[in-house]
Amino acid sequence: MANIPDFFGKRFSSFSSFGKWIGGGLGWALGGPIGAILGFVFGSMFDSMQQGEYAYKGFTPTQEGDFKVSLLVMIAAIMKADGRVMRSELDYVKRFLVSRFGETESERLLQLLREILNQDLDIDEISEQIQENMEYPSRLELVHLLFGVASADGNIGPAEADVLRRICLKMGIRPKDFESLSAMFVKDVNSSYRILEITPDATNEEVKKAYRKMALKYHPDKVAHLGEDIQKTSKEKFQQLNNAYNEIKTQRGFA
Repeated sequence: MANIPDFFGKRFSSFSSFGKWIGGGLGWALGGPIGAILGFVFGSMFDSMQQGEYAYKGFTPTQEGDFKVSLLVMIAAIMKADGRVMRSELDYVKRFLVSRFGETESERLLQLLREILNQDLDIDEISEQIQENMEYPSRLELVHLLFGVASADGNIGPAEADVLRRICLKMGIRPKDFESLSAMFVKDVNSSYRILEITPDATNEEVKKAYRKMALKYHPDKVAHLGEDIQKTSKEKFQQLNNAYNEIKTQRGFA
């Protein structure tokens, strides 16, 4: 994309400082369409990584770098959903990343995001690569973070909502899980029930059973292998589940 606002500061003058982070934190993301995007971004450095100790060798479990690069690519897709990247959107994304990953890590992520925004993104192929290689709990956390980015300006626009739904479809996210995560950000009178993947006519016992099921699905330990930063964001998702359950209990008056 041309004319992206000069928000992230100077372009990469050297990729050497990223070698350890990229090489040590990527497994399956070095292949497929995500690897092709990184190839454009990192150029000759990426070529040497492919030939050396960081060569892609087929399926490996999701590592922290796989997850963060996938997150950046999907953030770029959402930002480009309406055909332009606004300064206000970039401001929101920066604040979002800083709040989740801290100043140092977010600066590195922002520089990489700037380069990704300049690439053509085939969202369907990228989403399918993530589905094939990323564990389902990690995909749920990825979607949770994407909803956070899309709502960072206080509103999820139609174009952003369409891209999110398309991403989730191609990533193999179950419709009820999509609605549960959506309800954490798009509130209505039944949001608490939607988060628990039930309807308001559920019995108290069905509410309790649904909470236990969702607590297992959203437990932060499911993404502990992705590092402390991602596990911390997962705890936020888990807290929203608890808040929804407590709200229903208060409304109904049961313990």
